[in-house]
Amino acid sequence: MLRHFTLEYWVGEGWYVGRLKEVPGVFSQGESLQALEENIREAYQLMLEEEEVLPYAGVQTKDIAVEV
Repeated sequence: MLRHFTLEYWVGEGWYVGRLKEVPGVFSQGESLQALEENIREAYQLMLEEEEVLPYAGVQTKDIAVEV
């Protein structure tokens, strides 16, 4: 499945640094924008793999509304 996210990025000290706006905690960097895109994809995949192996016994979900 292909999902689309917003890559927010900036250049600092010669490095492209970025994050996925919709996925808190997924950050990466690269020497070029292309390298950043590759690295952020890898960071996202690693985050997904980590979530799959961490057993959370008794975890439940509930939809809630938040005023913005």
